[in-house]
Amino acid sequence: MNTTDSLRVRKRLLAEPGSPSSAPLPSNEIDLAARATILYSSEDPHHPIEHLLDGRSGRGASRWSSGRQNTTEEIVIEFDRPEQILRLVFDAEEVLVERTQQLTMEFSADGGQAYRTAFVQEYTFSPGGSTYQREDLRLDLREVTHIRLIVVPNKGGAGTASLTSIRLFA
Repeated sequence: MNTTDSLRVRKRLLAEPGSPSSAPLPSNEIDLAARATILYSSEDPHHPIEHLLDGRSGRGASRWSSGRQNTTEEIVIEFDRPEQILRLVFDAEEVLVERTQQLTMEFSADGGQAYRTAFVQEYTFSPGGSTYQREDLRLDLREVTHIRLIVVPNKGGAGTASLTSIRLFA
């Protein structure tokens, strides 16, 4: 008898360093790539909107960046069907320029006709100090058809709008 025939081992191949994890999403995470269309006002070709949803987060991760300096940008998540949003996790990093970025999240429950503000968050980046920000926010939004993110890159200083990742949970 071959020893590999009798031995049952649960196993899986580790992802290569730098590649997105192939692990399934948590059961309550909304798969934005599968359940929504992403609209955006600008992207840097080296940091496209896909990087926002690639599963990478934390310091040094891939990111979405605007293709324009000192310009307020919008990202709209247009859901295929209305969604319940109970949690939002996002992060951003800036290691080169001192600036204060503001992120406003608005939501619509009527097909994008009217929006209400869910939160406004400011964070200051300083290459000699704070260069990374992660937020984990609890929400209670029902029948959401659209999420709009408005990113002001330079409330204090100059810069380019950017976000490392965004995750939504039901």
